[in-house]
Amino acid sequence: MTAPVIIEDIRPFLAFIIPLVGVIGIVWAGEGRKNLRETFTFIAAIAQASVVLSMVPEVLGGVNFEYNIWQVFTNVPLLLRVDGPGLLFACVASILWIATTLYAVGYMRGLHEHAQTRFYSFFAISLSATMGVAFSANLLTIYFFYEMLSVSTFPLVTHMQDKDARTGGRTYLGYLLFTSLCLLLPALSWCYVWLDDGQVTMDFLGDVGQVGEFTQTTQMILLLLFTFGFAKAGLMPLHSWLPGAMVAPTPVSALLHAVAVVKVGVFCLYRVYADVFGFEVLRSLDGEDWMIGIACATILISSLIALSQDNLKRRLAFSTIGQLGYVALGVTLATKDGAGGAVLHIAMHACGKITLFFCAGAIFVATGKKYVSQLRGLGRKMPITMGAFMIGSLSVIGLPPLGGFVSKWYLALGALDRDVLWVVVVLLISSLLNVFYLLPVAVTAFFRTEESEEDSGIKEAPWPCVVPLALTALGCFLLFFFSEPLLRLAGLAE
Repeated sequence: MTAPVIIEDIRPFLAFIIPLVGVIGIVWAGEGRKNLRETFTFIAAIAQASVVLSMVPEVLGGVNFEYNIWQVFTNVPLLLRVDGPGLLFACVASILWIATTLYAVGYMRGLHEHAQTRFYSFFAISLSATMGVAFSANLLTIYFFYEMLSVSTFPLVTHMQDKDARTGGRTYLGYLLFTSLCLLLPALSWCYVWLDDGQVTMDFLGDVGQVGEFTQTTQMILLLLFTFGFAKAGLMPLHSWLPGAMVAPTPVSALLHAVAVVKVGVFCLYRVYADVFGFEVLRSLDGEDWMIGIACATILISSLIALSQDNLKRRLAFSTIGQLGYVALGVTLATKDGAGGAVLHIAMHACGKITLFFCAGAIFVATGKKYVSQLRGLGRKMPITMGAFMIGSLSVIGLPPLGGFVSKWYLALGALDRDVLWVVVVLLISSLLNVFYLLPVAVTAFFRTEESEEDSGIKEAPWPCVVPLALTALGCFLLFFFSEPLLRLAGLAE
């Protein structure tokens, strides 16, 4: 494989800084000029996506972009670098920010939510941090932006400012800060201490696999510290923060807990597994099979818990934990198809799951209902919303011709490459469980009779809520039929 050509370019930094500049306009407009405030949000989102997308042709042509923000230590700069997997992640997050901004206008105004300026401001900051993670060139940079994301999303999780929000926020921040300070930071420091001796590099383009210089025991300890230190990945048993964070407004749940926050966690795992350890080292590591087992257990247990959840957002939250397990499984398989499938699943699952969260929020705006058992007959009154929910569900399940099928296919190929047939069985069982906890929602809405006559006046949510969910549902089809560029960015096609 030909080494990429590295060119210094300001665009990675622009993708990071544009949302922060947008915050200035959002705060300046404030609550008194809502239209102007949301215009600034749209401008920032569209500008960021435009910058990110402008890099796609050149990266597909074998070019990587770099921008040095700050030389923190002698050997380790705060450095941004754009490669295929990072750009794929950045494209997903930036494009879906546009859709979520439109959705948030309908949702926040429809429910007359308070503190909307604060909401849009921290939303923009979180997208800035996400770009930083996507384009991080070394462990120090990814750690810095990982922590920036944790802090900037806390006000979003606690937006409602009631007892449940405060409890969910404490759990959220407690889990993420504890694991990053007590697990991730020691692992990072361990690597830095060995840097001067030339045995371990913090740069993702360094000599991959140098951790092989450590003893097997040390390698396994480092692997565990990194794996559970990135608690945003939602692997069990460090997953409880995610269902608790569902007290946030649905736009937060949709983007930050279907795309940005949780996908940042598993993307960080990809970077460490692929670019710090290297797949050859991982495959030779005693005990690495336990990591595959943890990922598979997360997939199955979270799916079983999802079956018992009547609250729609909590059902989707446990579904998300299981889908994060797919991404973690792909990278722990330590094969090209497995890792590529993991990166691809970030995009495929994001589009399907954000559709489901959009639908849950639209249902709440239009009806005030948030439990699956309350959705009888709702499909006849909200056909666009519930139709989109069906499409999003089928994509998450992994049925063609929807995007989720492509990524699950490559995950299965990765398991076969690793000669672990039982993992393929886990993938099939989990997909069946996906059917059991997602399709009954649509079946209840379309084929069960109404509970009462009180629902006679129900109609679709405001158009700013409906248009984004229709577009993301369409995106689930487009990701299947036009997946070739994504496959190339994920390293699955030349």
